[in-house]
Amino acid sequence: MTNIGSLLVDAATLMMTGMGFVFLFLTILVYLVRLMSKLVPQEVPQPISTPTKNKKVPVKSGALNQQTVSPQVVAAISAAVHQHRTLAAAKGSK
Repeated sequence: MTNIGSLLVDAATLMMTGMGFVFLFLTILVYLVRLMSKLVPQEVPQPISTPTKNKKVPVKSGALNQQTVSPQVVAAISAAVHQHRTLAAAKGSK
C-alpha cells in the first residue's frame, strides 16, 4: 500500500497541472478573440432610408361598395361567436 502523503502529492500535482492547462488555454483563447476582433471588420448597419410620402389615390364610390361585408357574412360571424361564447361558458361552469 502506498503512503497517503505521496497520494496527496500526486493528486495536488495532477490538479495543478490541469488548472495550468485550462488557464493557458483560456488565456490563448482571449488573445485570439481580441486579435480576430481587430482583423475582422465590424458590420456597419445600413442607414435607414426616410419613407417617401405616398400620394393617396382617390377612391371611387363603386370601390367602397365592393369592400363592404355582406349582411349574410356578418350574421354568420355573429352566430359563430355566440355559439363559441355559449360553449365556453358551459365548459367553465362544469
